[in-house]
Amino acid sequence: MKKSVYINSVGSVSAQKTYDNSEFLEEIRNYNATELKVVSPDYKAYIPPAAARRMAKGIKMSTVSSQTALKEAGLENVDAIIVGTGLGCLDDSAKFVGDIINNDEQYLTPTRFIQSSHNTVAGQIALGMGCKGYNFTYVNSAVSFESSLLDAQMQLENNEASNILVGGVDELVDHHVRSHQLIRHFKTEPVTLAGVLESKTEGAIMAEGSHFFILSNEKQDSTYAELLGIDIYNKLSQEQLVGQIDSFLKDHNTPIDDVDLIVLGNNGDVNFDGYYLSLSQGLFKDTPQACFKHLSGEFDTASAFAFWMACKIVKTQSVPKVVKFNDLEATPKTVLIYNQYRGENHSFALLKKC
Repeated sequence: MKKSVYINSVGSVSAQKTYDNSEFLEEIRNYNATELKVVSPDYKAYIPPAAARRMAKGIKMSTVSSQTALKEAGLENVDAIIVGTGLGCLDDSAKFVGDIINNDEQYLTPTRFIQSSHNTVAGQIALGMGCKGYNFTYVNSAVSFESSLLDAQMQLENNEASNILVGGVDELVDHHVRSHQLIRHFKTEPVTLAGVLESKTEGAIMAEGSHFFILSNEKQDSTYAELLGIDIYNKLSQEQLVGQIDSFLKDHNTPIDDVDLIVLGNNGDVNFDGYYLSLSQGLFKDTPQACFKHLSGEFDTASAFAFWMACKIVKTQSVPKVVKFNDLEATPKTVLIYNQYRGENHSFALLKKC
């Protein structure tokens, strides 16, 4: 018999002030920009300053969000660490290559090379807590975080672990932003927070963030929600989307009318927001709706911010006004998250109050 999977704690560092777990989108950061950096916590409270100076930004963000999740769950160690990332520590890779060129292949320091691999975050977290268990990093573009969740879910359901730290992290990389602006994947003209959801131009707002969760097969006082299911699809047409969602919900014994809130990943790209509009104006037109990328920005693991937001909504039983996409009032006991990036890498996640 498969065991239930519970989200027992959360930790977040994002473009909003989310590192304080005692708050939930009470202080909103407005902007008029083409890219969003995280609202940084006081890293000295989590990392010795000498060590922090040598750390890539993604590692620092993840150290804070993972420690926050561990503390809330009352844990000092876990059975496994699973991280999803699209770019990893690509910025350090670019800087190391730059050093090779600028220094004529001489006098190179190893730090940037050591921190340039995608699994650096998972490894650093394991070293910090002394975790010698399963340690894995998924690099699957816009479903990297969902891949990590699927792995953790299967291990917990099959009783292979009891507590797993799962996270999604990506950092802003200047070269990546500039190159994707040239091909109009990211916006070249600044957009305001309020303007993202009404945008009629190409591209999204590029951002960064780190979000970690403790998943367990045991419920506890800090539990946020039960994870009912995760599904990933590489390609779906808008015509196939409704049928696939219906099939996903049936697989998890959840009628469409039982979905109390749908969280959508509208990012302001006029070419691809049609996927979300086909649901908000069609299948779920009578369902309370929320969006998140006008707060978090777009990056490969932005869906981890949606997961964090959905967990908070289920636990607090409230939907902040700033994320509402329609005027319907919600009693959010069952929440569906749908995300895609440029028409590919579609994902569904279903959470339930417990």
